[in-house]
Amino acid sequence: MSEHAIEFLQGWIGEKVHCQPSLDRIEEQAETLARECAAKAAEAGIPLEDIQEEVGDIQELIASKLEEAAEADQDEKNSDKPADSDKPAE
Repeated sequence: MSEHAIEFLQGWIGEKVHCQPSLDRIEEQAETLARECAAKAAEAGIPLEDIQEEVGDIQELIASKLEEAAEADQDEKNSDKPADSDKPAE
């Protein structure tokens, strides 16, 4: 895979793949983003085959990144809760 293709994919994912409000929508969003990524790669002169050669199915990769972002967001929300929020009021 060309260095240009790697840089493109890393930059594109960093720009476009963010936490989704609903885990149920991840697959739908991943499909949409995979189509958009393929189109933008083609515009940049990067064959989709070059990307897939390195990472496999880009839709699966994007879905994985969306899930990671959602989990990180949930972990962050959970860590923002006060430590004594589970204690009963006295």
